[in-house]
Amino acid sequence: MSIQPRAQEAFEPLPEDAGQIGGEFSLFRELPQSVEVNKLRKRLLRLAREAMDNFAMVRPGDRWLVALSGGKDSYGLLAILLDLKWRGFLPVDLLACNLDQGQPNFPKHILPDFLNRHGIAHRIEYRDTYSIVTDKIGEGRTYCSLCSRLRRGHLYRIAREEGCSSLVLGHHREDILETFFMNLFHGGRLSAMPPKLLNDEGDVMVLRPLSYCAEADLAKFAGIMQFPIIPCDLCGSQEGLQRNAMKAMLEDIEQRMPGRKDTMIRALGNVRASQLLDRSLFDFVGLSPE
Repeated sequence: MSIQPRAQEAFEPLPEDAGQIGGEFSLFRELPQSVEVNKLRKRLLRLAREAMDNFAMVRPGDRWLVALSGGKDSYGLLAILLDLKWRGFLPVDLLACNLDQGQPNFPKHILPDFLNRHGIAHRIEYRDTYSIVTDKIGEGRTYCSLCSRLRRGHLYRIAREEGCSSLVLGHHREDILETFFMNLFHGGRLSAMPPKLLNDEGDVMVLRPLSYCAEADLAKFAGIMQFPIIPCDLCGSQEGLQRNAMKAMLEDIEQRMPGRKDTMIRALGNVRASQLLDRSLFDFVGLSPE
C-alpha cells in the first residue's frame, strides 16, 4: 500500500492480517531457523524494548513515522518494530517513510517493491534536496550534515501531514558513542544523541529505539534477512573524517578491551554531576561542611 504525498488526509490502516502468513509476519517467513539466529533476533527485540521502556517512548494508540533510508539500520529498525507489534508489545500504528532526495542513480523501485511485497504501509516522497546540498557545499567537502538537516525537516512535515506523533530513527549504540566523542573532542562538551527528544517546534517526538543495539548485530541481522540494501554513498560524498576517526577509535578499544562499548553506553546513563566541572548542574558554591 503506497501513498502519494498529501496533507491533512486520513491514512487507511492495513488490514489486521496484512503481511501475516502462517502465524508469522511475512517479513520473517524465510528467516533461517537456528539457535544463533533466534538469539540474535531475541537480543535485538529485548534491547529495543528496554530502550523504549527506559525512555517512555510508547504511548498506546500513537502513530509512528518510521524513517526508512534503505540502509541496514533503518531496515533493521522497521523489522524490529513490526516484530514487536506482531507480538503485541508495541500498541502503536506504524507508517514507513522514505524520502527520495534526488541522489544520482538512486534505485527508486527497491523500497516500494520491498514494502509492497510484505504488505507494509508506507509513503514514498520525492524532494530534490541533493541539488540544494551540492549548490551550498563546496567540492570535496562532505554533504552529510546539511543533507541530514534538510531530510529531517521534510520528515517532520510528513509526520504532521500523516498525523504521526513521533518520528522514529535507526540510530544505534555506535552512532551515539561516536557522537559523544565527536562532541567531546571537537565541541568541548559532554553530549551525545538522546534516545528521545522533542523537536524545536514542540510537536513531533524523535525516538531512537535501537539506542542499545550494536551495529554489528544489525549488520548481521540485515545479512540474514537479505534486505535489499541501498548504498549511502550514491551522492559521491563520504562520511566526515571526524566520525570515521571516532569509529576507528571505538573499534580499536573494543578489540583490545571487549565489552567497553556496553560500558560506555551504561556510563551515559550514570552521570554524577558532582564529579564534573559544570557549575550549572551542581551547586559547588553552596557546598560547605556542616
